[in-house]
Amino acid sequence: MLPDIQINDHVRLRKPHPCGSYEWIVVRLGADIGLECIVCKRRVLLTRRDLVRRLKAILPKDKNEQSA
Repeated sequence: MLPDIQINDHVRLRKPHPCGSYEWIVVRLGADIGLECIVCKRRVLLTRRDLVRRLKAILPKDKNEQSA
């Protein structure tokens, strides 16, 4: 089961992207989940099953982002 993920959530995956970053922003929800790397801005699509397997943590939002 996919945890409660919304657009613009920051997530940390188990393995690093080739640029070295572990952190991603959710940019698309649907049958596939779209992620954008925070460092290099590369976008990837993962199936829900792949995201659940690779997901390590959903990072808390900053107070500045919540008020916006």
